[in-house]
Parts: sequence; structure tokens; C-alpha cells
Amino acid sequence: MPPKAPPSAVSALALDSAAAPAVNVAKLTGGTMGQAGSKEALSRLTQAMDELRALAVKPMLDRAVAALNAERHQEGAEWALKALHKDETSGFGWYLLAISRERAGDFASAITAYETALRLLPDHAEVANDLGRLAYRLGMKEHAEKLFRHFLVRYPNHHEGCNNLACTLRDRQAFGDAIELLRPAIVANPQVAMLWNTMGTVMAEQGDYANGEIFFREAVRLDPDFAKAVYNLGNARLSQGDAEEALLLCEKALTYPMSDDERQMMRLSLSTILIALGRIGEGWDVYESRLHPAHPDVTHFLVDAPAWSPGADLAGKSLLVVGEQGLGDEILFANLLPDVIEALGPHGRLTLAVEPRLVPLFQRSFPTAVVGAHATYLKAGHTYRTLPFVDDFKTFDLWTPMGSLLREFRRSTAAFPDRVGFMTPDPDRVAHWKRELEKAPDGVKVGLLWKSNIQNSARHRFFSPFDDWAPVLKAKGVSLINLQYGDCAAEIEQARRDYGVTIWTPPGIDLKQDLDDVAALCCAMDLVVGFSNATLNLGAACGAPTWLISVPGAWTRLGTPRYPWYPQARTFTTPAFGNWAPVMEAVGEALEAFAAEH
Repeated sequence: MPPKAPPSAVSALALDSAAAPAVNVAKLTGGTMGQAGSKEALSRLTQAMDELRALAVKPMLDRAVAALNAERHQEGAEWALKALHKDETSGFGWYLLAISRERAGDFASAITAYETALRLLPDHAEVANDLGRLAYRLGMKEHAEKLFRHFLVRYPNHHEGCNNLACTLRDRQAFGDAIELLRPAIVANPQVAMLWNTMGTVMAEQGDYANGEIFFREAVRLDPDFAKAVYNLGNARLSQGDAEEALLLCEKALTYPMSDDERQMMRLSLSTILIALGRIGEGWDVYESRLHPAHPDVTHFLVDAPAWSPGADLAGKSLLVVGEQGLGDEILFANLLPDVIEALGPHGRLTLAVEPRLVPLFQRSFPTAVVGAHATYLKAGHTYRTLPFVDDFKTFDLWTPMGSLLREFRRSTAAFPDRVGFMTPDPDRVAHWKRELEKAPDGVKVGLLWKSNIQNSARHRFFSPFDDWAPVLKAKGVSLINLQYGDCAAEIEQARRDYGVTIWTPPGIDLKQDLDDVAALCCAMDLVVGFSNATLNLGAACGAPTWLISVPGAWTRLGTPRYPWYPQARTFTTPAFGNWAPVMEAVGEALEAFAAEH
């Protein structure tokens, strides 16, 4: 066990908090520069220690540095611990221990050790940089930003510090600030490929993939073996509709040496490219990378039962299926549950663990199944999912995350049944909402969804600004009904002020929490229109007439121009990210025609 850190070093970062699963969006890799204890940082550390030749623990610290340079992080930790047992106040010992623990994936211990080292070595700014990178990796972006700024005070205009700070600015959507920081850094260091790559991610996160591609290509020209830039270039090509080149680039990136967490993240992106090309079975097989222990966003399922695998005979078995990814994915993947129930047969037993708000809807839709709520929490940078309603896992023959079943039941578009609706809304509530909708303005009742409640750059580029909805808002013969959860008062007021349009909000319903009632409300509409968020999936899964506004390279279209998960859904795809005008014009014209027909 390492010596106890001084009280003032107790981490303010390693706090447990509730966490939602990561949304399945292909991630750009424009992350922080350097690794834990880069050779450059270790060299500076050695120079600093050379000035303290009388230090009794210096031979042990030298052995720790040598081990880390040789990529033997466990040995490095052992020598650092020996030094700390002799001198608990050795900032160098805490720093080397932090590097070793981070490389081993023990992030909680690493954070505490870094913070202790930073307190003991306030002038050794590399500690702040390394702690900042780990905080960034764990999603603690505000803390990371402060630490990177600390590093830049000591090393002004350092290209690594500028790059790392730019990443945090980009991630909180301060795109202008990130550009202003990166521009002079690139001018001063035009040979540093990482700076070009990060600038490319700033462009791409805003949906400007064409300009992002220019920076990615320069990064690759400067460093042809730069896996992150090659991979990002592939994502830029995919988002501009070129899945073939995206595949070649992603496969090329995966041939380079990289950390296992980056490899699994890139493999997950590879799976979506394969699916977007219609190579669905291959794509689902590679999609298993999301479950790899090294994947940065992996969810650890605390389930003690034998794992299901494709080809297993389910007849008469007791199967536990656990929902995963985001709320919308749990609904989307439920498309295959009728097939699973059929495979289990009359003597089989299905147990479903889903998001708590979905339990009533899933129980009604699959009445022969036992349905309970899973619970998810974050601890030391890792996501864990538990099943509080399960008392004894020995009652299950097999278990599986829901998405893994796609490998067996949805290996081609032909395997998607042509059935409208695989979930069952409450018929009494559907009738109630039909009556309530009579109080709305005259016209066909069209439920509107225009944004995601997940406010980060990885999601926001898939949703147009509200200003672009003008052709839809002004469509004649339409009564617009608000289905948008979250705070949307500003958009509703904008529609009234700028276009004289009322977006009617249904009374007595929480559009975020009352999901069973939201499903019924969707089914009371004449039409639901919007982007793919949780509510649109709810309505479509229950059979509501649905129009989906999609983007180039969307893997959920499975390489088709339609949406096979929901046969009744009509898809409108924008020609390029950020170019929303053509698709919104098309939706507005189609909506007027729909109103005229109805």
C-alpha cells in the first residue's frame, strides 16, 4: 500500500457522481498531448532531481524513472513506493507514483498522487500538465482547464500546453477562444502535427468537416504515421458522405501503434463505418469493442451469470438482457426483442433491465417478460451498471447487453421486420391526449423535436440551429405541438415573435420524465417530426407516423436512404453537416402537402 497522502492532498476530483451511459457518437481524437510521464517530462524531472544529489531516496527515484522509460510501470511504482516509505514528503516520489498508477489504469490513486506531488512541487509545472491530462481523460474538464493554464504560466506559448488548453476550450464549445489560442501556436510551431489535428477537431466539432479536413490532411502530411489524424480524416470523409474512404483511413489508423483505449475507441468508430456501408453483420461484430475493458467509455456490468454468445440455443432458457448506451439506443435496440421472445419459446423466460423511466412501457410492450430498472454510477472515472431488482443471478442461464443481440438477430437489412411499432403505448392515455389536442390551434397535429438535451459538441453538430426551422414553422395548415424536453422557452418565444407561430405545449406532462405518457402523446399526433433524440425514438417505436431529419454518414440508416428500425419513418437527409437549408425547405414543403392531404 502507498503511504497515506497528507490531508491537504485529498483529491477534490475523485468524487463519485451519478452518470449516464455514453451516447454512441463517433468521437474525434484531438485530445491532449503527451502521455503520463512523457520522455521529455521525465528528462526534465531527472534534471531537477540531479540538483538534489544529497537526496537519500534519489537512487530509488532514478530506478523508477528508468523503469518508466522502459514502459515497466509496475516496476516504476514499486521503486516510487520504496522512496516514499523512506520520505513521505518527496514530491518526486509522489509524481513518479502518479505516472505509474495512471499508466496502470488506476486513475483514483493517480489523481491523489498527482495532487500531492503538485502541492509538494508547486514550481514543477509538468505535474499540473499531467494532472490536467488525467482530469481531462476522466471528463473533469473544468479542473483540467485550470491545470493547463497553470502549466502555461510557467511555460508561456508551450505548444503542448496550448494544445491541451485548446482541447478543453473546444469541449466547452468556446470554439473562438480555442482558435485564437491555436492560431499563433501553429504559426510558431508549424511542424507540430498535433496542433493541426486539434484545429481540425475544433472545425469539425462545429460541423465544418470540409475545413476540418484541410487541417487533418496537413497533420497527416507532416506525420504520415499520426494515427489520430488519419482516423479523424476518415471521420471527416464519412461525415461528408464518403464511407468508402472513411473505411480505408480508419483501417489504416488501426495499423499504427497506440494505447489500447484509443484502439478500442477507433474500433467502435470502425463498426459504425461498416454499418453505414451496409456491412451490417461485420459492423455488429466490431461493435463489441464498446465492451472491451480498455474502451474509454466502457460500462462495467455488475452481472454474475454466464454470457450469451451468437449461436447459443435460447429455447427454454432464462435470459437476462440489460439495456445500454443512451436512452434512445435502449428503445432502438428493443426492435429485436420480439425475435428474442420467439427464440426463447413458450418455456423460456426473458428478464429486461432498462432505464427506470422506461419500465412501464417495456412491461406493457413485452408482458411475458420480467422488467426492472438498472442503476448506473460513476466511480474513479469508470462507469458501472447494477441491477437492484435482481436478487439471485443464478436463476439466469445466460445474460447479455441488449446491443450484442444484434449480432444474431439483425445481421442484414432483410432481418429488420416490416412491422410498424414494436412497443405498446397506453391506449387510455392515447385517447386522453387525442382529446387534449383538440384544444390546440387548428390544423393537423405535428409534434416537433429540434434539439438534444445532451449539451456537448459531439451531439450539437447533429442538430440544426433553431433559426433554420423557419420553413417548417411557417408551413400552412399545421398545428405545431411541443414535444421537446428540457428548457425550450426561448425557442417557443422566438417562433411567436419572428414568425407569429404558436408552438402549443401540452398541459400536465413532464416531457423529460413521464416517458410512458410521452409515448402515448406521440401516438395521438398526426405526425412527429425531428432529429433522432429519445422522444422521436419513443414515438416511432410505438408506431407513430414519423419524419426523421438525418445527416450524412448516419450509421443508424444502415447504409440505406431510409430508417429500417421504423418502417413507417420517412427520412430527410441534409447534403452536408451545417448545410441545413435544403433539408428544412424540403421538410416544410412536404409538411404543407401532408396538411393538405389530411
